[in-house]
Amino acid sequence: MTSSTLHPSELTLEEGFYLVRLARRAVEEYLKNRTRIAPRDVPSDKLLRPGMTFTTLEALDSKTGKTTLRGCIGFLAPIRSLAEVLIDSAIEAATGDPRFPPVELWELDRIIVEVTVLSEPVILRVESREEMPRSITIGRHGLVVEKGLFRGTLLPVVPVEYCWDEETFLAETCLKAGLKPDCWLDPSTRIYYYEGRVFREKTPRGEVYERDMNAEYRERCLRALHSI
Repeated sequence: MTSSTLHPSELTLEEGFYLVRLARRAVEEYLKNRTRIAPRDVPSDKLLRPGMTFTTLEALDSKTGKTTLRGCIGFLAPIRSLAEVLIDSAIEAATGDPRFPPVELWELDRIIVEVTVLSEPVILRVESREEMPRSITIGRHGLVVEKGLFRGTLLPVVPVEYCWDEETFLAETCLKAGLKPDCWLDPSTRIYYYEGRVFREKTPRGEVYERDMNAEYRERCLRALHSI
């Protein structure tokens, strides 16, 4: 077994689906008994290699079918195995997101679990800062903005859900870091990008699938632009 960091492209669909089920199990066990489960029935040794992931919890409104964010926490450094990091991020998304009160056990019947598996961030190098938008692929890349003590990240799903173009994605990540929206043009600001794959429940406790972010962007955003 190698200790090299797992890249999301290495995952099979089965492994991605397992991670979503593991995230739900981790949250449920923690809310019931305040115990942190250990990975079990792991389908592949790949998941025991260092990895990075975010867990997102969304509350489903049964009347409207719409979802609202209930928690999102993750790790951008390969500090432990992907399976272990996934358990930590799931529990933290449910109990440690400062934007929301802790999830209660009864809520799990209406919460959709989503897991994003990430590659290691790589600094975005361009000859001119104005070229940065052309180096980003919406639906594939997430961004990290870093300047001094300021740091923020936005996952690959975010610009798809808000129909942002590449420049807006950069500006919004600057804002997430607590900086001005044009901070990406400042040579002292470091911009990193990473890749991500997203696995999600269709319904609470339901079937798991992999989101096709490029297709979602074309369907949701590009068609809307062409209709204007």
